[in-house]
Amino acid sequence: MATTDWQSDLRARGYRLTPQRQLVLEAVDKLEHSTPDDILAEVRRTAGGVNISTVYRTLDLLEELGLVSHAHLGHGAPTYHLADRHHHMHLVCRDCEGVIEADLSVAEPFTRTLRERFGFDTDMKHFAIFGRCGNCASKAAESPS
Repeated sequence: MATTDWQSDLRARGYRLTPQRQLVLEAVDKLEHSTPDDILAEVRRTAGGVNISTVYRTLDLLEELGLVSHAHLGHGAPTYHLADRHHHMHLVCRDCEGVIEADLSVAEPFTRTLRERFGFDTDMKHFAIFGRCGNCASKAAESPS
């Protein structure tokens, strides 16, 4: 499950690995792209007394410390994943709501053009592209209109 030593990471930044922080980190690790409500539900499987404000505060701190990252994959709450994973952009299927992680190198021609034409430096790790995944596109092509 854990691919990093969270206790050392937090201690190096002047923080302790509290039970709540550990539970939130474990939930983010297990669930990958998950909302604070999803994380709360997972945390409550072990610690029923944790509330949503604790999860939000913990996520804010963990993101500030560079341990988790968030992206907006549609309307509503952001989704969180561990920050030590490679940076990626998100391809979100509007039909099945699946999320595909695409390496940032895929967007390099686009980001280079933005930089050259507009002087704009992009933050692709928070970027989501909405469309239809291959499975849903195949199903749509097969179904009679």
